[in-house]
Amino acid sequence: MSSFNFSVTHTCGPARRGVMQTAHGSVQTPAFMPVGTQGAVKAVTHRDLQELGVEIILANTYHLYLRPGDERIARLGGLHRFIGWDQPILTDSGGYQIFSLAARRKIGEDGVRFRSHLDGTEHFLSPERAVDIQARLGSDIAMVLDECLAYPASHDEARESVGLTLRWGRRGRERFLRVKDQANGSGPAINPAQVQFGIIQGGAFPELRQVSVEGTLAIGFDAYAIGGLSVGEPVSEMYDVTESTARLLPVDTPRYLMGTGTPLDLVESVSRGMDLFDCVLPTRNARNGQLFTRLGRLNIKNAEFAEDQRPIDADCGCYTCRQFTRAYLRHLFHAGEMASATLNTLHNLRFYLDTMHRIREAIVFGTLEEVRQAYRRIFPLQPADVMTAGDR
Repeated sequence: MSSFNFSVTHTCGPARRGVMQTAHGSVQTPAFMPVGTQGAVKAVTHRDLQELGVEIILANTYHLYLRPGDERIARLGGLHRFIGWDQPILTDSGGYQIFSLAARRKIGEDGVRFRSHLDGTEHFLSPERAVDIQARLGSDIAMVLDECLAYPASHDEARESVGLTLRWGRRGRERFLRVKDQANGSGPAINPAQVQFGIIQGGAFPELRQVSVEGTLAIGFDAYAIGGLSVGEPVSEMYDVTESTARLLPVDTPRYLMGTGTPLDLVESVSRGMDLFDCVLPTRNARNGQLFTRLGRLNIKNAEFAEDQRPIDADCGCYTCRQFTRAYLRHLFHAGEMASATLNTLHNLRFYLDTMHRIREAIVFGTLEEVRQAYRRIFPLQPADVMTAGDR
């Protein structure tokens, strides 16, 4: 039996506060999931994540399949045991990474044939195989295989992609249910309580998004995600598609907006009814010296901070802000010290988690619009916010 459950405790317009229960614990929603591509969030340890209050992480199926391999992870007890993380894990299907390998892959009705970015070896990923790989990993939430289109795409391209994603979705769901029936040890399942999310596609076309929603709901997944955004489209268009699609999704399951997540994106998307988010932005930007604060973005590598004795953010309670000055953090960055990436990442993740906490509290007290307007002032849209293939 599945231990998965989702309940909404408060609403503020379309925004919801809730609790998602999984086999490895509960998650307060809306929630941000740090990206642990190789089974680890770059530059920090699991202990750091737990001390920050992270409740769920995302792991990358494509990368773990290639190295060290899903079968090896299964022999070692599954992903939770292998990486030493006993809280919830969501795994993607590998579809986005395949999308980003445009020069190395060929998509067909059966699945995707691609060459590894590591050694050039050829591999094949079908909807069924994506299910089996994630079953061996034993994540709490597994994503179905979908086709993610680049932006811009024509209406015909998007329509064909929706059709293929729906056909793959039905095959993936059927395989997932068969694997669940074999969870007595004869099949690949490590976590019998694993659940599967379907993915909505359709590009920037609302009518195709509706077709995708209707078809995906008809298949019947445990919950649903919006995919195919943050691939180069204008941010305003992303918000419009998110809003119109979220309205069509069930109210009693979590809604996951895949791969999107500037601080403003989080507030805007929650305001449109979304519950779960992931993005490499806070960790990637931290390694590049860009930090998020309550006054906006701060580039710690800039010369103006060479003798600045203030913390990154005086209102932040993270270890980095409690212990270190901007001057020291700038020195670490320019000296190429590994501590630079660690300390910057700790701060950015804390900022994102504080943002989600602030959003959840605002939903309870009915003040989400005030928070939204504040984030619009602090984080005006920038062209660099548009994610590109390979960023996740």
